[in-house]
Amino acid sequence: MNFHKTKKIVILGSTGSIGESALKVLRSAGNGYKVVGLTTESNIHVLARQVETFKPRCVGIVNPTSCDAFTQQYKQRFSAWGLRIYRGPESLQQVATEGNADLILSGVVGAAGLPALLASLRKGLTVALANKESLIMAGPLVMKTAKKYGARVLPVDSEHSAMFQCLQGQNGNAVEKIILTASGGPFYRYSGNLSKVSVQKALAHPNWKMGKKITIDSATLMNKGLEKIEAHLLFGVPLDKIQIVIHRQSIIHSAVEFVDGSILAQLSVPDMCLPIQYALTYPERRPAPIQKLNLTEVGRLDFEEPDFKRFPCLSLALQAARSGGTMPAVLSASNECAVYAFLRERICFTDIAKVVDKVMRKHSTISNPDLNQILEADSWSRRTAQEIIDTIGR
Repeated sequence: MNFHKTKKIVILGSTGSIGESALKVLRSAGNGYKVVGLTTESNIHVLARQVETFKPRCVGIVNPTSCDAFTQQYKQRFSAWGLRIYRGPESLQQVATEGNADLILSGVVGAAGLPALLASLRKGLTVALANKESLIMAGPLVMKTAKKYGARVLPVDSEHSAMFQCLQGQNGNAVEKIILTASGGPFYRYSGNLSKVSVQKALAHPNWKMGKKITIDSATLMNKGLEKIEAHLLFGVPLDKIQIVIHRQSIIHSAVEFVDGSILAQLSVPDMCLPIQYALTYPERRPAPIQKLNLTEVGRLDFEEPDFKRFPCLSLALQAARSGGTMPAVLSASNECAVYAFLRERICFTDIAKVVDKVMRKHSTISNPDLNQILEADSWSRRTAQEIIDTIGR
């Protein structure tokens, strides 16, 4: 990157965990970066604080009522630099594609981020992607669009950032396999009844500070199944050459084994600021606002096979990956509904897998779907999941 040129950045989902970490990185990065757009679903007071600090050109607020409240409370305060305010679900796409941003960081949770992702790629923009659901539900379409328009997708997940870093300068034909590490979440060695665990316990991840949805996905190991699909799509590595390994310390964030037997791994303390910063500053490296890794303090690194029986969401994700077509979209949507139902204490922890399984069994997969078919599968999956949740919750 040319440090004499200011890099203009849009952050979709700026008030969430990924967005807040990205802004922390940018505050520490100093000159050379300009935030030109921010969006939130409804957290207008945090958005207002961010606008005050970074002075973007525009903001988007997905929830119309929240947008009206923001306009009423803050528009006059921010009128000095002509802040533009976009309203509703389409505001994500409007903020992403307005002006001439150099990079879009998508930290939106769920399928809502897909239209903005595709619109950004059609403009040939670089997208730092933390919105894994968009890639899961429409991966082939996303990657095909990026290739067609000369756009680039940079991974933000710590695991895929690690893979990306290990693959730099390497011949893709020399890859023997990708080793995808997993912390195992809060329940990997839990001896109690998983159907009885509370939301609070499920959100108590031992290593990472993340948003609620991804934290629950980590607890069920669904996240690791989704990440295997992501790795397959991002790097073109066959599914059977991506190995999931439980690594409780979360020091090795993933590794790549090559045909000569060499293994390259990326290690650091578990802090999302590092992979976020690498995506924002790529191909350069800069000092990061994180604790440095001390291997003598770590002492040891442990690895083991995942327990597919105790964590059925992992098997369901891999089943959807093998089915392909619209099944990953159905998996992602039904899981999203089930996770939020658990967070609202409408179903128990083990019901998450049961809901996803029942929805997938009802779905007839469409191969090579277009965008409309993907979106319809997503909508169908949400309706079906909600019907099943309503039955369980009675």
